Amino acid sequence: MSAPRYHRLYDMVVFVHHETDLAVLVSEDGDRKRAVWLPKSQIEIAKKAIVNGVLYHDLTLPEYLAIEKGLV
Repeated sequence: MSAPRYHRLYDMVVFVHHETDLAVLVSEDGDRKRAVWLPKSQIEIAKKAIVNGVLYHDLTLPEYLAIEKGLV
């Protein structure tokens, strides 16, 4: 039996545009127009690598949140 959807995690690489104490503004491609805010309380984010002068991050979040925010 599989776990309920809200328990599944989704991993991706993102660009961080802005960060506050409670949330981060991220996009997959570095386009701020398509960036979405994610609550830090529901995600794990860590620096990954610098590519062509751009710092990317590893992001893990619940699948439902990724879908809700249009990241998948």
